[in-house]
Amino acid sequence: MSTSAWDHELENLFLRAGACFARVEPRRRMRDYVRGLLGPVGRKNGWQLAEYAGHATPDGLQHLLSRSRWDADRLRDDLQSAVEQLGTSEGVLIIDDTGFVKKGTTSAGVQRQYSGTAGRTENCQIGVFAAYATTRGHALVDRELYLPKSWAEDREHCRGARIPDERDFTTKNDLARAMILWALHSPLAFSWVTADSAYGQDSRFRRFLEDAGLSYVVAVPKSQQVHGPRIDHLIGQAPPEAWQRLSCGNGAKGPRLYDWAAARLPAVWEFDGDEPTRQRWMLARRSIARPDEVAYYLASAPLDATVADLARIAGCRWKIEECFQSAKNECGLDQYEVRRYIGWYRHITLVMLAHIFLAAMAVQEREKGVTRPTHPTSWTSPRQRSVVCWQLNPAVLNDAITQ
Repeated sequence: MSTSAWDHELENLFLRAGACFARVEPRRRMRDYVRGLLGPVGRKNGWQLAEYAGHATPDGLQHLLSRSRWDADRLRDDLQSAVEQLGTSEGVLIIDDTGFVKKGTTSAGVQRQYSGTAGRTENCQIGVFAAYATTRGHALVDRELYLPKSWAEDREHCRGARIPDERDFTTKNDLARAMILWALHSPLAFSWVTADSAYGQDSRFRRFLEDAGLSYVVAVPKSQQVHGPRIDHLIGQAPPEAWQRLSCGNGAKGPRLYDWAAARLPAVWEFDGDEPTRQRWMLARRSIARPDEVAYYLASAPLDATVADLARIAGCRWKIEECFQSAKNECGLDQYEVRRYIGWYRHITLVMLAHIFLAAMAVQEREKGVTRPTHPTSWTSPRQRSVVCWQLNPAVLNDAITQ
């Protein structure tokens, strides 16, 4: 893309975002901050962003994050106009969290806690995020800072980090539910949700999605009970011909190929009059190179959904990992130096603005040429393609509801 086209699109983005800033000074500083996030800045902290913008000190940009008057949630809402280029009726909302390793004890919500990003317990903050993905692209669209119970119960500590008095302890799953409810009232066009096992194993989370009329494919641990038995025991009964080789999306090295097996569960949970409209499933994804590596999922989908549809949605979960990686590497998602609650939300929201801009530019670039198909492709024989799922033996299930 030419420099003039880039500048034109960025100016349009600033015009949309500028409505969230009542005064000209914070509006100009927002532009400088986002340009720095998008620019060739080695480490995107206050000093280096200020130097890139031509400021003598970082005071103005720090003021933007800490004391100026503007609403980060309103800007989050207005990001939807920039996401329109990604929108299709087959959109997927992806839920996940990521850790931000920090020193000290004063940053809002920081403590020693498990970080999936680091794969171990670290002194860190945890952010719960929602990403929006379609066949055209993907980007982060919402964020919430997780406040551990130890913080919520220490109001003096909270006041030091400028955490609002009304902010109580809220689980990560409850934060995820709140973001999904927000997304349902936004312009985002989506009907599917996917998440990892930290969210998928929560029966309340799955029931919430069903009650909201959303289809889902969520990961669960191998010990997940399904009408009594463990899911890994049930999947172990799948006959060899039930496994289908499918791509669940394209990766850096081409199609992500796995063997998949799925079975419909007895529960049909939604009806239109007397006609069922949705069906629950369980499925498994097995590594081709390492057959002992199996991932498990529970799903709820329209009656005409196939295993390929479920594999596609399960594969979308990787897109939020790609969002985290690109937002950290290209937009400074984890390079902030703010300690207060409002500063975290403002930095993260401005990073999301920059990240959505990059995603929209990538869509324009791809659509100038030939776009690769991103729906999964079956790599099976004609006989195997006819296998949609295998039939569970009802004798192995009891009358318990899914735990």
